[in-house]
Amino acid sequence: MLQAQAPVAKKIAHIHDAHGHQRIDQYHWMTQRDAPEVIDYLHKENDYYESMTSHTNQLKENLFEEIKSRINEDDESVPYLWNGYWYYTKMKKGMSYPFYYRKKGTMEAPEELLFDVNKMATDHEFYQITGMSVSPDNKMISYGVDTKGRRQYTIYFKNLETEEILTESIKLTTGGAVWAADCKTVFFVRKDEQTLRANKIFKYRLGEPAESSTLIYEEEDEIYNCYIYKSKSQAYIMIKSSSTLTDEVRYIKATEPDSLFTIVQPRTDGLEYSVLHYGAHFYIMTNKDGATNFKVMKTDIQTPEMENWVDVIPHDPNVLVEDFEIFKKYLVISDRFNGLNRIRIKAWDDTVDYFLPFDNETYTAYTGGNLDFDTVKLRYQYNALTTPPTVIEFDMDTRDEVILKVQKVQDENFNPEDYTSERVWATAEDGKKVPISLVYKTDLKKETGNPLLQYGYGSYGSTIDPYFSISRLSLLDRGFIYAIAHVRGSEYLGRSWYEDGKMFNKRNTFTDFIACSEYLIHEGYTTAQHLYASGGSAGGLLMGAVMNMAPHLYNGILSAVPFVDVVSTMLDDSIPLTTGEYDEWGNPNIKDSYDYMLSYSPYDQVKEQDYPNVLVTTGYHDSQVQYWEPAKWVAKLRELKTNNNLLLFKTDMSSGHSGASGRYDALKEVAIDYAFLLDLEQIKS
Repeated sequence: MLQAQAPVAKKIAHIHDAHGHQRIDQYHWMTQRDAPEVIDYLHKENDYYESMTSHTNQLKENLFEEIKSRINEDDESVPYLWNGYWYYTKMKKGMSYPFYYRKKGTMEAPEELLFDVNKMATDHEFYQITGMSVSPDNKMISYGVDTKGRRQYTIYFKNLETEEILTESIKLTTGGAVWAADCKTVFFVRKDEQTLRANKIFKYRLGEPAESSTLIYEEEDEIYNCYIYKSKSQAYIMIKSSSTLTDEVRYIKATEPDSLFTIVQPRTDGLEYSVLHYGAHFYIMTNKDGATNFKVMKTDIQTPEMENWVDVIPHDPNVLVEDFEIFKKYLVISDRFNGLNRIRIKAWDDTVDYFLPFDNETYTAYTGGNLDFDTVKLRYQYNALTTPPTVIEFDMDTRDEVILKVQKVQDENFNPEDYTSERVWATAEDGKKVPISLVYKTDLKKETGNPLLQYGYGSYGSTIDPYFSISRLSLLDRGFIYAIAHVRGSEYLGRSWYEDGKMFNKRNTFTDFIACSEYLIHEGYTTAQHLYASGGSAGGLLMGAVMNMAPHLYNGILSAVPFVDVVSTMLDDSIPLTTGEYDEWGNPNIKDSYDYMLSYSPYDQVKEQDYPNVLVTTGYHDSQVQYWEPAKWVAKLRELKTNNNLLLFKTDMSSGHSGASGRYDALKEVAIDYAFLLDLEQIKS
């Protein structure tokens, strides 16, 4: 049987010239979106992928069915109470999308169907609904729809009494809308058509033509995005402008939609802050006064400027304050100590101050669904690498808790005690200790050179906490170990952990990941012949960097929607996200940033050497990382790699950055990744 021939992309030299330095880009032509030769190349790569993996088609199908069999196809979310109604969603067997419902007053009331997304998604390959917002009188609902995957949402309005969809819709938005107290005025955020930056906020009167919307705020600084939200108290509507390092918040009363917005604190370089409302005060989470790990302050609404802010929760250099929620009787703080989530409950009258007890090193705990202000019931979710997600309602007065829901694994043989999790620490190149969360079957023997999948992200301060995955069981049950490398660039060990993995410290992210790999090999968890790495988006950048720096450590790489053409993208301010990310990666229009970014940019650093087996996946409509970045990268890898290991590239021509929109299609994407790994391990079923 003849082996399929890998596509060979044509080469057309394009010169990028910056700071007197020229880069020759032979595959720049792929940036011409919708050009016939580009579409043809992507289809050829897809055909090559199908040909080279056809022998695993049955394995993919088996994995899909196996994973699907574990999920509760007929599922229902835990209801939450909002403004007199209980809201919840259902998933039904054979259906890809959710059904949204509500009941008035009690869960015994008649059921009202808000949306059947399966019906709405008919005739669309991709369909996503977001930003649902009910008017204060409970009669109207706004929602955003994206049918391409580029996160360009059209806002629609539905009359919940007549079930009529209003004819007027609003295009090119972030998807959400905020209702004023009059139930007629809504505020929304529009995106720039080219860069997709959220830069304009409009006011719209229900029933009027969409074109009549009034521009009330424009964010002219191109490194900022703007947002609009309503306070939990429902008393204020707030606009927030944010860059990576600086925030600015302004507000009006929700009862006065035509008034002018008042600034809380004018933007000050390096000052980050967010605002919640309670009584006569604004409560502010901020890094003011050198509070690297953030603190909580308050100020009188009449004097909101920062010179009037006073401490409520002082700064602790060992504790990262991540979020806080306000209730009538309690302040709830979500923080992180030594990498682990904590939930702190503090009475306003200072009579109690305590933490919820957690007794694990590989868990995730966070609050959510707490829309009711006047309650002592706190809802939070807990899960761990070995423990399915559990939704818990905690009484902050009595400290009693009720389990509202445990995600059920539809497998009678599943037992959490059959799996073991642990946290270990690798030593980085500069001596820093890097944590790794691990999970594997309890009866696994380390010394046998087990296959191990090591995941990493490490950017934007985004922390990947140890979480349970039904899909992952398909790897664990076949002898895989799964590892999360908590590399610098996240905030796992506090804000400084993030600062030490960005800008001119970005290479720490890559060397941390490599140090984790070396540790796992040295300690006998795996070998280089059985070690695999995975990451997506900025984690795809991580994959590209470690492939260039230490290809010998890995047998295979999974790289999804990878940000790999770092310098070219960050030099092009017409591309979505570019200008807003200068504080994350650097601005290559400045020479020292250009030189540093060039030193690790995966596309620019591809060279003649052996590379691991690689599967690259992307979505053609991706708005965060354009399809051409992985396309160019794969073409250059094909040109320069010196061995015969697999290099496969698969483009979903109907999706964007987050992949397929339906739950079954999303499971099929997981099966594709897992089949690639299992095939390399010669595990046939």
